[in-house]
Parts: sequence; structure tokens; C-alpha cells
Amino acid sequence: MPTVHGNPFADLAHRWHALAERRLDYYEKLYRSGRWRLYYATRQAFATRVLDAIRTAKIWAELAGRAPAAGVSPASIDREDLRSAA
Repeated sequence: MPTVHGNPFADLAHRWHALAERRLDYYEKLYRSGRWRLYYATRQAFATRVLDAIRTAKIWAELAGRAPAAGVSPASIDREDLRSAA
């Protein structure tokens, strides 16, 4: 039987963190292209999803022992939308 060294869940946390970062990249591309309007009825609905993706990425970054990426942040979406969505 192989011996497990360190945290056996580290690889899992790294993979989920990578997935969360890809999700953020997707939302950023939707926002910059304006295609988000095809999938979301309001800016508030879209901003709510972006905030959820940001929170998720931060949690997985902490679990993976990494710093959150500087990609999409609340500042990259209209601040008023984020305030009203929160």
C-alpha cells in the first residue's frame, strides 16, 4: 500500500481551485463581450453570479494554500450593480 505524504486532499483542492478560476475567466469574458445579456435578464442577476464565483474562487484558493488570482474582481463589474446584488 502506498504511503501518503502531506495532505492527501491537496491535489483535489488544487483542481477545484483551477476550476473556480476558469469559471471567473468565463464570467469576465461574458462581461467584456456583452454576451451576458443573452443569458441573464438583468445586470443584478449577472452580478450576483459573479460575486458567487469570486467567493468560491477565494475559498478554494485558501483551501489549496494559494493566493487568489487577480483576474476578475468586484471592481471589474460595475460597482453599483454589485452593491445592489449583494
